[in-house]
This record gives sequence, structure tokens and C-alpha cells, in this order.
Amino acid sequence: MADAIRIANCSGYFGDRISAAREMVDGGPIDVLTGDWLAELTMLILAKIRAKRPGGGYAGTFVTQMEQVMGTCLDRGIKVVSNAGGLDPAGCAEALSGVAAKLGLDPVIAYGDGDDLSPRLEELVASGTMRVFGANGTDGGPIEAGLASRFLTANAYLGCWGIVDALSAGADIVVTGRVTDAAVVCGPAAWHHGWARDDWNALAGAVAAGHVIECGAQATGGNYSFFHEIDGYDRPGAGARFGFPWAEVASDGSSLIGKHDGTGGAVTVGTVTSQLLYEIGGPRYFGPDVTARFDALRLEQVERDRVRMSGAAGEPPPTTLKVATNLSGGYRNSVVVALTGLDIEAKARFVEATFWDACPVAREDFDEVSIALSRTDHDDPDSNDRATAKLTITVKDRDAAKVGRAFSDAVIQTALSSIPGFHALSGAPGGGNQFGVYLPATVPAIEVPQHVHLGGDDREIPSVAPVAGSSEQLPDEPGTASALATVSTTRVPLGTVVGARSGDKGGDANLGVFARTDAGWAWLDEFLTVARLAELLPEAATLPIRRYRFPNLRSLNFVIEGLLGDGVAASTRPDAQAKSLGEWLRARQVDVPDEVLAAS
Repeated sequence: MADAIRIANCSGYFGDRISAAREMVDGGPIDVLTGDWLAELTMLILAKIRAKRPGGGYAGTFVTQMEQVMGTCLDRGIKVVSNAGGLDPAGCAEALSGVAAKLGLDPVIAYGDGDDLSPRLEELVASGTMRVFGANGTDGGPIEAGLASRFLTANAYLGCWGIVDALSAGADIVVTGRVTDAAVVCGPAAWHHGWARDDWNALAGAVAAGHVIECGAQATGGNYSFFHEIDGYDRPGAGARFGFPWAEVASDGSSLIGKHDGTGGAVTVGTVTSQLLYEIGGPRYFGPDVTARFDALRLEQVERDRVRMSGAAGEPPPTTLKVATNLSGGYRNSVVVALTGLDIEAKARFVEATFWDACPVAREDFDEVSIALSRTDHDDPDSNDRATAKLTITVKDRDAAKVGRAFSDAVIQTALSSIPGFHALSGAPGGGNQFGVYLPATVPAIEVPQHVHLGGDDREIPSVAPVAGSSEQLPDEPGTASALATVSTTRVPLGTVVGARSGDKGGDANLGVFARTDAGWAWLDEFLTVARLAELLPEAATLPIRRYRFPNLRSLNFVIEGLLGDGVAASTRPDAQAKSLGEWLRARQVDVPDEVLAAS
């Protein structure tokens, strides 16, 4: 039985801390260096970069990091696995070879691809093979044939076995295109321990470990509700520079989550729970390699900055792969107008009326119009800022001319014939910006084999999906009645007793909420129903909401369908990725049992 393998993260997204690779390699012992560069939005960003600069479809920051650590990794036998290949894994591998030559090094570099479905789009859409990924993982039906020409990217989420093959063939560095975030951890673990493709429980444990560390410092105290409990969080050089995480994955799939000693931040049951809830749906976490049951996971603080994660249960993967697609959505333009002092709502109506009177395009002739009034003003304001509310007008259309000069001129021409105190807080004259629309889709896994390229060889890695995979979602559970319902209470912010983590899932938002004591969980499970959440977050009141329970983690997860519209790139919400949704919920005042407060 092989010893546990320590897999370290050095990137949570395209643009993360550039020095993280060197910190993880030099800061302590590791066996594998990994990172995640590919959010759903990143694929669109890379497509825009590639359009302006052919050959730029990969994460260049990863190549910069490798120039810093490649020699040390080779000297110490540290493998490197990354999905930074993005839309051009071959180009990324070539760039790495250039770095190696510059440094006088000779690493074995492999790259994996097969995820890019762009060359096959017409065929896959016309045949109905690629279908819309519907709410709750259901079949949303065929993709409209006319949409095929609007796709900018279409990449299937592949799994870990191409990475396993490359490492088994002797690769020192493996770069891939769109694999799942957890695959860059699951692959090295499966290779090291020699797991079979149906070692479901072990694979599920590695997927869970990958999910915990894939967002970098979010597992070590970043974006954590109880950040004020982390030593030195507000002192430069102490907590402000959080260390990145690593996972020691054992042969049974259990893992130890930690960080290098002496680095900032903290690894606690709370920080790990928070990250486990990030961007998930129900208790079944579907992937191309395994369906991991997150409701079976158990966490234990074994020492400072060390959390044991065990109990993972796995099931066969679904028969389909999820496909991340980005379409051209058209153009949009926005302006934010300040409304200051008295009569805020009347001023907002005045601004709208003068704008539409001046605009040569009728409101109903735009593809989409969004007008939002944000009451950031205060009574008896003691500063100009505290006297000011904000009115945001956003228009979208496939015709760039409608949202360009026509929109801008209408705003400018009303400046002297509008409300008292008129001034714009943002939005400049000129044309609109192009935006993308995210459309999640599915394709049969058997249709998308992985390919591994090493030393001139091209090896095909067939899908591991069964003929009949797991697709059932556990039902929403309302929770059970609690004896705490009738005891004395105190009105406090909900965040006094619970933490939260939220994020985007295409056009949906996920909102995980966790208690830190058994008493807190018993109350939370009863209190925070779908109806209560809709009451506390009025923006979600008219939208479908799904609720899932994770008793082992003392957690609930909610999926709010459609909150982000057509995805991050198209959303008109100020927080287009729903990152702050959980903190908004925690700020709401509720009646909490005194017994729960005392235990928190």
C-alpha cells in the first residue's frame, strides 16, 4: 500500500497570485503541484484573447510560474498537473518546452485534449446529440439549430484518466484543456495508488479533496465568513497573505487537508466545510470519473491547520458529460446615475422618463432592458455619498448601433433637463461592449474520448462512463421539527451563528449555509426553509429554489435558479458571480434561540 500523496494547489483561477507556485514548491514538502485556471468565464476570456492574438488560448501566467519552479520540481521529483492549457493545450505545452530550453532543462511534457467540441458543433447540434443541461440536471431538450453559428467555445468536462495515463508514461508535466477542477487532484492520486476505474469510494474521496483545494486560498481562510477568527488576518505579513492548501490523499481516498507551516490563514473544519459547499448542487456531486456523495463526508480537526476528511462514498458517473458553452450574446451598455437627497423614487422616475424621451430606440425595440434602483442613501446624511442612491440603466441588443451612440447620446442630452443634482457615477460616451451567454449542455460520454500526446504519440483514453450511470438527484428535504422552536430568542444577524459560501453555477447561484454546533444545526435545519430563504432574499422570491441537506457537515445548500440570468458574462447584477449572496443572507436579522447563541 503506497503512502499518502501530497498534492498542492498554486492557483484557484486565471489571475491568481503569481508567486503561489514558488511558495508551494519552496515552502514545504509536496509530491505534486497542481492548479485550476478554468472557470466557466475563463473559457470566454481565453476565446477573446485568442481572437486578438492567435496562439494565446492558454493561461500564460502558468507558463510564467513554471519558469520560476521547473528546475526545482525536476530536481525534487515533483510532478506538475494543470488545466492551464485552456483552449490550446498543445500551444501551452510548446510554450513550456520553450521555457525548458531557455533554462537548459529536459522535462517530459505531455498534454491532453479532446474536450474541444467546436469542430463538431454543427453535427452534434443537428443530430440532437448535444442537448441543453436543464434545471436540476434534467434534459433540457435539443439545442436550437440556429445557435450553432453563435458558439464561441464548447468544451466537455473530461476526467482524470488521461492524466493517469500521462503520468504512468513518465510525464513530468501534464497540461490539459477543460477537465473538471477536481481531476487535476484525482488523476495524480489514482496514478500514485494504482486505483482501478471502478474504485468508486477512493475516487470519490480524491474528488472531494480536489474540490476543497481547487480554489486555492479559499480553503485556508479566504472568503471565509468568520475571517476575524484567523490570527493576524488584518496585519500585512501575517494573515493577509494566506498560504495555499494541499491535500494528502491516502490509498482509501481519505485525505488530510493542510497548508505549509508558517504561512498565513487557517485550515479548520469551518474553512473546509465552507469550500465543500462552494458551487455545488445536491449531495451527489456528478463528474466524469465518479459520482461523489458529499453527504457521506466527515471532517475532523486533528491538529492546528490539519483537517481529516473521510467517509467518502462513490457511485458510477452519469452517462453524459457536461459541456460548457459560450455564445455571442450581442452588445450592451450601461450608465449609473446619482440620485441625491430627497424624493429619490420620484427622481428615478424622472430620469427614466427623460432618458426614454431622448432615446431614438424605443424601450420595446431593445432585446433586453434592465433598470435597477439601489437605495444606498441614508436619512439625515452626514456626507454627500450617504445622501446618494444609484439608478442603473442597462440595455442589450444584437445590434451594436442600438446600444452604442444612440444610448450614450440619450444619456448625455438629458443632463441639463433632468433631476436636480444630476451626475453620472459610471458609464462613458461611446459604443457598447460585446458580451457572452453561458449555455450548459450535455453530450454522451462515449462520444468524447480523451487524447494524450507525449513524445509524438497520440493515445486515446476511452470514457469510463457505464451504459447506465447515476443520474438521480436526492429529493429536497424540508428538515425536521426542533424542540428549540418554542424557546426564548434574541433578534440578531443570522451570521452570528452560521457561516455561508455562495457562487455561480451558470445562470444559477448556489448558497451554502453551515452551523458550527449541533444545537445550531438542529435550529438551522428547521428554520431555513425555501420559503424562509425567499423571504430573507427578496431577489430570489419569484425564482425556483432547491434545498439540500448535508447533516454530516451541519449544512444546507440552496440552488437559486436563474438568479444570474444567462451567466456571469451576461448578468446585469452588480455581483454577477453571486459571491456576496451568502454574506447578504448572514446580515439579515432573525430571531435565534438563546440556547443556540450560547452554544455558538
